[in-house]
Amino acid sequence: MAFLHIPNVRIKGISACVPKTILENKHYPAFAPDEAEKFIESTGVERHRVAGDETCTSDLCLIAAEKLINELKWPKNQIDCLIFVTQTPDYILPATSCILQQKLGLSEETVAIDISLGCSGWIYGLQVLSNMISNGQLRKGLLLVGDTTLKPCSFEDKSTFPLFGDAGTATAVEYVNTSEGFKYHLAVDGSGFNAIIIPEGGFRNQVKPSSFDIKEYEPGIKRNKLHTVLDGMNVFSFGITKAPESVKKLAEKYKINLEDVDYFLFHQANKYMNEKIRKKLNIPVEKVPYSLKNYGNTSSATIPLTMVSEIASDLILKKLKIIACGFGVGLSWGSVYFTTEKLVVPEIIEY
Repeated sequence: MAFLHIPNVRIKGISACVPKTILENKHYPAFAPDEAEKFIESTGVERHRVAGDETCTSDLCLIAAEKLINELKWPKNQIDCLIFVTQTPDYILPATSCILQQKLGLSEETVAIDISLGCSGWIYGLQVLSNMISNGQLRKGLLLVGDTTLKPCSFEDKSTFPLFGDAGTATAVEYVNTSEGFKYHLAVDGSGFNAIIIPEGGFRNQVKPSSFDIKEYEPGIKRNKLHTVLDGMNVFSFGITKAPESVKKLAEKYKINLEDVDYFLFHQANKYMNEKIRKKLNIPVEKVPYSLKNYGNTSSATIPLTMVSEIASDLILKKLKIIACGFGVGLSWGSVYFTTEKLVVPEIIEY
């Protein structure tokens, strides 16, 4: 069982950057009459942010990281490691984390790693980074997590485009030898790999002329083989089963009283799904914040973006007990329990 307790590490600050461009789902042209209202009610997504053609995930994460580093007053030569979690990198190769090391002006002695994960990405990235820092040989690290998910979505596909949004985040993690650290449960089921997939364009199914052919699958759903495909029913069934199971397993393993937890931060899949998860766990509404209304499902960025957009004042002023749970593409999922105290949380940056 993938349970890990990683002590002597804490989160010091979190920041987020979103594109300036806002699209309102009430104006989305692929919806039939009255369909927009039903979509907004079920998913909770009224609007989302869309990156321009020249803006990559790394650009949003870079801006978030620069702001956070400045507010933390961290000397850049003391940042030992950088992890970049995304499924929309700058290039197939090289790794985008190498490029971010140079753009941020970090030391050549910095450890830089890319991780290709989506909805569970912040949990997995935090686990990797906290594990690297926990023995004190590396002292400060940056976790840069985000996606420009709309780039591989077809604008004419109402099953994906109005649901997702673009964002980049930065989480600062440091070594503290008195910290309780993080407690994790992590899991994966690769048999469901095709539930959320871009069918062609990788090395298994390489790009060919027919990859660009647009096909209409049903009214309001047109895409080619280089666009994201979402099997909504299978993802829904997976999410409402595995997410609450993961939280329960984490709580049982580490004797965590769920009633004592201040906030539960779930991946912002869609509101109907997440409300099913909340009710299964019998969590009060006020303990489950949502950023879906204004930002949509931002893939790996949803948990830190929700922290910055919805509970920043509490993160800045209070000591909090938090459980975060990410679940989705892969299929991959995981949960983490941690405490925070007086974090540095800059206001959301628009770029």
